Amino acid sequence: MGKRLTVARRELASLRSEKTIVLAILIQLFIAAFSSFLAVGLVSLYDPGSVSEGFVVEFAVTGEAGDDIAPVIEREGGWRAVEYGSYGSAMDAFRGGEVHAVLYVDRLPSGQADVEAVVPDGNIRTTLVVTQVRDALDAFERAERKRLRAQLERTPIDLPRDGESSPYFGFTYTVLLPLLMFLPVFLSGSVAVDAIAEEYDRGTLELLRVTPLTATDIVDGKLAAMGALAPLQAGAWLALLSLNGTDISNVAEILLVVTGFSVGVVAMGAFAALRFRDRKQAQFLFSMGILVVFSATYLLPEPPANTVAKLAIGSPQPLTRAMVAAYVVCGLAGYAALRRLVATRGIGE
Repeated sequence: MGKRLTVARRELASLRSEKTIVLAILIQLFIAAFSSFLAVGLVSLYDPGSVSEGFVVEFAVTGEAGDDIAPVIEREGGWRAVEYGSYGSAMDAFRGGEVHAVLYVDRLPSGQADVEAVVPDGNIRTTLVVTQVRDALDAFERAERKRLRAQLERTPIDLPRDGESSPYFGFTYTVLLPLLMFLPVFLSGSVAVDAIAEEYDRGTLELLRVTPLTATDIVDGKLAAMGALAPLQAGAWLALLSLNGTDISNVAEILLVVTGFSVGVVAMGAFAALRFRDRKQAQFLFSMGILVVFSATYLLPEPPANTVAKLAIGSPQPLTRAMVAAYVVCGLAGYAALRRLVATRGIGE
């Protein structure tokens, strides 16, 4: 064990000279340390409608069915409908800046409503207006479904209820937190590739092999250093989020998920480095493998990001805890497979 810890300390000490890695860690530190401030700006990109307080969107409504959509728009506090007798007059008002968008609503022979929406092009408010137009059309769709329900031969599936949760809450737990938890995992795997591939490039692996260290000791030491990097960073980010007022539940289980992924991803990186020995090829293989693996996780009953989010908000289900165990088992299985490969084939030429 002492030999492996020596290798691990050597690897961690060498990270200080890697400017790219240090910069990546500093960026994550900045995001975690100032998360409460960054969330305000980032949520405006994640959900532009959440920052529209005080901004009343004025819709120019025209067309045969304009009288049907106008009351729907007026029912919302942040919208105002202005009816026009013709499409041309509505467009004149739009070009003159009197309204923010135009909704031309016509009725098809089948009774369906055909809506043509016109929004600003290249305006600073374009994203916000487009979001409000989408919400207005969603509200109109619900009103139409309710009005025509009695005429339908089959009962349609009910639309999902409008969400009432804060966009800041959703962004923090479903985007920001998973990002801070899994970004160190990717970083650790990439560092593991470099840590082994550079030994081949520099010819220093032969020096390690003439020491009392075995091939398994060398790989174990490197993997211990890289595998511990992600959980340590994740723990620091969770502490900073808590200091910024973000309540995090089930911290131990979240770190367990990160540890399981870290072990598995670092093992993938080490395998790529041992297989190709060339840094560029190994990094390419590792990157492609990570994309495939993490894309495949979204086919699972509960993806990793959802697992972390549910644990963080304190509402884990039995499936959530089962997925935590599955991630840990998969990580350990990957490490065991790599260790067996090293023990049987070694790491030399």
